[in-house]
Amino acid sequence: MSAVTASGDLDAKNSFAEVWLITIGHALTHWYPATFYLLLPLIGAELGLTYGQIGSILAVQYAAGAVSNVPGGILVDSVGRKGMLMAVSLFWIGLPYYVMSFTHEYWMLLTCAALVGIGNNLWHPTAIPWLARRFADRKGLVVSLHGMGGNVGDAFAPLAAGFLLTAFTWREVVVINILPGVVMSVLIFVILGRIQTRAKPEVKSDGSSAAPEGAGLRKVLGGFGELLKNPTLVFLSVSSGFRSMTQNGLMTFLPLFLATQMGYSPTWVGGCMFALQAAGFIAAPIAGHLSDKVGRRSIVMSSMVMSGVVLAMMAFAGQSNAFVFFIAVLGFFLFSIRAVLQAWLLDATPKHMGGSAIGVMFGTQAVGSAIGPFISGMIADHYGLTATFYFLAGTIVLANMVVFFTPATMHAKAA
Repeated sequence: MSAVTASGDLDAKNSFAEVWLITIGHALTHWYPATFYLLLPLIGAELGLTYGQIGSILAVQYAAGAVSNVPGGILVDSVGRKGMLMAVSLFWIGLPYYVMSFTHEYWMLLTCAALVGIGNNLWHPTAIPWLARRFADRKGLVVSLHGMGGNVGDAFAPLAAGFLLTAFTWREVVVINILPGVVMSVLIFVILGRIQTRAKPEVKSDGSSAAPEGAGLRKVLGGFGELLKNPTLVFLSVSSGFRSMTQNGLMTFLPLFLATQMGYSPTWVGGCMFALQAAGFIAAPIAGHLSDKVGRRSIVMSSMVMSGVVLAMMAFAGQSNAFVFFIAVLGFFLFSIRAVLQAWLLDATPKHMGGSAIGVMFGTQAVGSAIGPFISGMIADHYGLTATFYFLAGTIVLANMVVFFTPATMHAKAA
């Protein structure tokens, strides 16, 4: 029997309170970049950046995440201390955005974006396996609630930023933006750290005890090679990479389209981005619960098919009121399946390697996230912003094709 997580001996009520604490923390890890998406048109206009340069800022952020995600996952599995790691991650994500508020140089924006990418890689390999192991029979639901936190952050951040921009400059908004994250990082450090300190060692089948910490670097490195041979991990990670190309290309250039082509004010742009994400956080727990009941594959494939259809319809709608309607419809399908993919991955992964598996998936996603905005920027410079939506529709089709060929696993459908 393998060791359980630090919170294994807490009652169900306290455990679910912990779920909400981690979910709020996750919302704030998304709050920072979601605000930045709305600020990018203003930053680009002030610094005289091209679409390609704007896309490259996000590309650098996710490229740094791609490089650091796997080491971050290995670190999480090796040393444990999940409360500390989540607190460090949340603080680290906010600090570079604060530094951005003082810069007037393109290269400094790129440097800060890279630091954000590195800091963000600690959160997901820590939080998602923790929650999945605590609620093995409701894995899809609990991981989806965690994912819903990300959608909430993504939804309310641009809405709040849009209103703040009516009274403050973008530099002042960035400074205001970091305060909630600092407070939450302290709470997570204290509360989850206390839980791990109280946790009792588990008695294994051979009579020895297992401390509620990491598995150790040697054991994790020994299992990492086998982990990479897992076909489910490979296929799901590649599919997630294509899906991330869609998502981050959309998040980068949809505000630009609304601002420059539709003539929307920052407040209205924030409202549209809210609608996109609000539909996602409504759909996420529904998709997670259904995946526990009917299986992960059917939920993922149906959502990806609908995402591709809606993206194509957005490109066809052009500069019309229908375009705004499709934004909300797209969010319902595109953002609902992030957690389902993560739950599916953890179904097929050894428990002590959960952080490493999530690190691999998020590393691959970071590659897609880096490529998506960059290619979208190049397409927008040469063919116009509308053409990017056709490209993004194609990337979600590719993601769905990879899911179709993903091997079935014995845990793909929850018991």
